[in-house]
Amino acid sequence: MKKFQFISVLILALGLFGNCGYNKIQALDEQVTASWSEVINQYKRRADLIPSLVNVVKGYASHEKEVLQGVADARSRMGSIQMTPELLENPEAFAKFQKAQGELSGMLSRLMMVTENYPDLKADKRFGDLQAQLEGTENRITVARNRYIKAVQEYNTTIRQFPAVLTAKMFGYSAKPNFSVENEAEISAPPTVEF
Repeated sequence: MKKFQFISVLILALGLFGNCGYNKIQALDEQVTASWSEVINQYKRRADLIPSLVNVVKGYASHEKEVLQGVADARSRMGSIQMTPELLENPEAFAKFQKAQGELSGMLSRLMMVTENYPDLKADKRFGDLQAQLEGTENRITVARNRYIKAVQEYNTTIRQFPAVLTAKMFGYSAKPNFSVENEAEISAPPTVEF
């Protein structure tokens, strides 16, 4: 009789622990980390392209020093941020990272607007190649960010569901931060187009 009770308790314990969500939390946590690494990889690719692009533009538009300096400064600020998986665990550092990336994107947009004033620059093969690479990289960043957002959504949903929520609390797992827009009201308004 005692042997039967022991086996019953053992089967019950294995059933509970086997369905506690620990392994799924581990797999999803790794997916979030891998997705974040891909985002970082694409941001690094963009940062590596910027000096070449700025140098080509300098040759044609040397008097646009403010924009060129702004791009260089924004890239420099990005270089000062440690882009590690631990960044995900620190909401302040994550917000600082997002802000720096936003500033860099804004400065690159300004740089592209400046180039519109220089037909010779737009015709330059090196500039065209770099611009195409940068556009491709921006698309890759968008794809990588979307994958990260989906991985975070699945992870955060899982650690909030029963019984995984108990396991997550027991082992100290908390929600991962997601990308957000700094000023949602600003981007929700339709852009004005003037001719």
